[in-house]
Amino acid sequence: MIDLLVAGGGPAGLATAVRAALAGLETVVVEARPAPVDKACGEGVLPTGVRELAALGLGPLPGRPLRGIRYVRGAHRAQAAFDAGPGLGVRRTALHTALARRAEALGVRTVTGRVGEVGQSADGVAAAGLRARWLVAADGLHSPVRRGLGLELPGRGPRRYGQRRHYRIAPWTEFVEVHWSATGEDGEAYVTPVGPDLVGVAVLSTLRRGYDDHLAAFPALRARLAGAPAGPVRGAGPLRRRVRSRTAGRVLLVGDAAGYVDALTGEGIALALLSAGAAVTALRSGRPGTYERRWRALTRRHRLLTAGLLAVAGHPAAARLLTPAAARAPALFTAAVRALQ
Repeated sequence: MIDLLVAGGGPAGLATAVRAALAGLETVVVEARPAPVDKACGEGVLPTGVRELAALGLGPLPGRPLRGIRYVRGAHRAQAAFDAGPGLGVRRTALHTALARRAEALGVRTVTGRVGEVGQSADGVAAAGLRARWLVAADGLHSPVRRGLGLELPGRGPRRYGQRRHYRIAPWTEFVEVHWSATGEDGEAYVTPVGPDLVGVAVLSTLRRGYDDHLAAFPALRARLAGAPAGPVRGAGPLRRRVRSRTAGRVLLVGDAAGYVDALTGEGIALALLSAGAAVTALRSGRPGTYERRWRALTRRHRLLTAGLLAVAGHPAAARLLTPAAARAPALFTAAVRALQ
C-alpha cells in the first residue's frame, strides 16, 4: 500500500505530491493528460505563492516579476506595490512543467488514467486500481472526486465565467492591471506580463459571450492589443464552487477542488500551494480533520475580500465608483492589496 494517491496532476496536485515526497511519503499521481496542460488561468502568482514555490525546491521560473496590483477605469488609476517581495507572472505551462520535473526528480510516480470511484476502509482508500493510506483530490474546479463523495453544494448567486488569451507584445507594466469596464456591467479584464514579449489577458464576467465581444468593453486595452494575439482563447466556469467539507474520511480536497470563490483577486495558485502544504501536514500527523480548520484559516482573508469585491462588481453603479474611490484612498487600497499578498 502506498502512502498517498493524488487525483489530478495539475499544479495543485503536483505541489501536493512534491510536499509529500519531501516529507518521505511514497506518492503516486493519477492524471489523464500529459504535462504540461494549458488552461484558462490568470498566470499571476502572488508573493506568498513565490515563497511556496521556492520551498518546494523550484529554481527561478521563466516569467516576469510583478510589483503589485493596478486598477484602471478610464482616466482613473489606483495602484499598490507588494511589500513582501515581488510576485511572478508565469505561463501556466512553464509552471506545470517545472512542478512535474521536480516531482519526478523526487521519485513521484505518475499513472495515466482517471481516479473514478473511490472506496474507503478503516485503513486506506482504493481508486484507479491502487490502494493508498490517503487520497488527495486535486482534480480541479469541476472535481469528479468531490462530486462523487457528495461534498459539492448547489451554487448561489450570479454565475461568473473566465476566458484568457495571450498577446505577443512587450509588457507595458510591472503590475497586474485590472481594467474595470466603463459601464460597470461588462466585468473586468486582467493583464498579466508573463514574458519579455508576452502578456496574458483574462476577462471575467457574468455575461456569456465571445472573448472579442468581451474585450470590446475595454476599447483602450483592445486598441493596445490589436494585431497581437498569440494563441487560442481558453475558458472556464462557472467559477464559484461551494463545498460542504474539505475532508471525507481519508480523502482531502486541495486547490480548486476544495472550493472556489472567484478569480477576481488572483490568488488561485498561491492558495493551491498553501493548501497542498496544509494537507500534507495533516496527513503526516495522522489527523486529517485538522486540515479543514487550517484551510479555513489560510483562505479566510481571501474569501472575505473576494466576496466583498464580488458584491461591488455585481452592482454596476458601485463598480463604476470602485477605481475612483481607490485612487482617492491609496492607503486603504494598499492595505487591501497587501492583505492578499
